[in-house]
Amino acid sequence: MLDILRTHLFGVEAFFEKSLVLTYALRPEQLQPHIPECLKLDTFRDEWAFLAVAMVQTRHLRPKGFPQFMGNDFFLIGYRVFVRYESNSSNRNFRGLYILRSETDKIKMQLLGNLFTSYNYRTIDITESHLGAHTEIISQRANFRVITQDSPLDVPLPHNSPFASWKEARKFAGPMPFTFTYNRKKREVLLIEGVRQNWRPAPVNVVEHHVGFLDELGLTNAILANAFVIENIPYYWRKGRTERWLSQTL
Repeated sequence: MLDILRTHLFGVEAFFEKSLVLTYALRPEQLQPHIPECLKLDTFRDEWAFLAVAMVQTRHLRPKGFPQFMGNDFFLIGYRVFVRYESNSSNRNFRGLYILRSETDKIKMQLLGNLFTSYNYRTIDITESHLGAHTEIISQRANFRVITQDSPLDVPLPHNSPFASWKEARKFAGPMPFTFTYNRKKREVLLIEGVRQNWRPAPVNVVEHHVGFLDELGLTNAILANAFVIENIPYYWRKGRTERWLSQTL
């Protein structure tokens, strides 16, 4: 029964008041064990794979077409790997994200999220504060701290970023067109397509960052590759589409 509920049976819409996304570069062999067999890492020059940490103030999350007052407001921290999926049925190559974990400040969102998705929600403490040009997002439970600085001047790429320019870096800035989940027992891939409006990511200067989840995964050599902020984004996800995955080695 839970498998059926988690196939994204209906469209969902929300409003992203603000989305701050930090993308970390890692060697592909570090991230490969954390994605299912049906997906491939979306790499840069075959040297780097990427994990995004998205911090999103979400408003009015609800089934598409429902009135706003029936929606849920919450803060989300999501950990997603950039991946590709080659469809057996259409021979298309889809680009998107595979979600490792989702964290929220609302227990209701944890319960609903784990009922209707496979995104591994848990509830944590999340505090966002502003002091002058600085924004700080922290969680004691998640061992998480990010401080950014608003700047009217050109923002430099993070130190040691594998990208040569922000234009190059923007290719690895979420959200992506698709999100994938995988039912290993049934060998089924669920494709969920997101539709966005007013998507204009702006580079942001990261003053300090520590993400405890990277430590949990043993990803101690992660390099901050880029950081973008997006504001006031209407967003919705289409009904999920499931297809059977056949390994090319079979």
